Amino acid sequence: MANSTEYTPPKIWTWNKDSGGRFANINRPIAGATHEKELPIGRHPLQLYSLGTPNGVKVTIMLEELLAAGHSGAEYDAWLIRIGDGDQFGSGFVQANPNSKIPALVDRSGARPIRVFESGSILTYLAEKFQAFLPTEPAARAECFSWLFWQMGSAPYLGGGFGHFYAYAPTKIEYAIDRFAMETKRQLDVLDRRLAESEYLSGAEYTIADMAVWPWYGGLVKGWIYEAAEFLQVQEYKNIQRWADQIGERKPVQRGRMVNRLSGEPSSQLWERHDASDFDTKTQDKVGTAG
Repeated sequence: MANSTEYTPPKIWTWNKDSGGRFANINRPIAGATHEKELPIGRHPLQLYSLGTPNGVKVTIMLEELLAAGHSGAEYDAWLIRIGDGDQFGSGFVQANPNSKIPALVDRSGARPIRVFESGSILTYLAEKFQAFLPTEPAARAECFSWLFWQMGSAPYLGGGFGHFYAYAPTKIEYAIDRFAMETKRQLDVLDRRLAESEYLSGAEYTIADMAVWPWYGGLVKGWIYEAAEFLQVQEYKNIQRWADQIGERKPVQRGRMVNRLSGEPSSQLWERHDASDFDTKTQDKVGTAG
């Protein structure tokens, strides 16, 4: 293994603002707001502040699935948070999520607004609120939560580890890429083995566990994130491929993947969603890509 430079950590770490990398302009070692900016509020019961990353897509899939299942109370406004511009550090967003990460949800259906942050927490909150996509039978419910939290615990190795060093880091570090590629493939093997014995993650029923895992690992095996499909030989994971295709064929999933999306074909991008008709009238191929 090539070892280009040796690094000895100092006794005390200090913040180097010129550390480079794709996200250097927004990364910092402190929390809190950097500027005053209130969040917009639409007319629907649920207000989502997000971006079409895998974590954001989890929630828009859930909301579209709820609406497709007839839960009219799940109507929502999806507001675009441009994390590259630092929108997540506005005072209103920090109030909704003190961790300054998308997505953040504010439920305004009751007497007092309820904030919910962390994508797994939002999925659970919505599943319990609408009594949908979460099994009631104890064993299936436990399996669902186990896979949901597997994703929440595992994805940082995929995104912050493999994805960062393979796709975003200013220099390619062999040790880091090897370390996180190995862990990512181990996770894919875990998932593939589960899906060899079960149609969905919690069993025969499609649940919030599938909605949480699909944007990350389904996206990875379909070549949608990090452009690493060949590098990781994702075609080997036949059971994940079957599951990813099966979920990807669902119309609510296709709609959810469009919301707050800023990349890909203009027809697949719906920067903000405020009405169901927006999918037909306000995608970027219809309104233009400027702005």
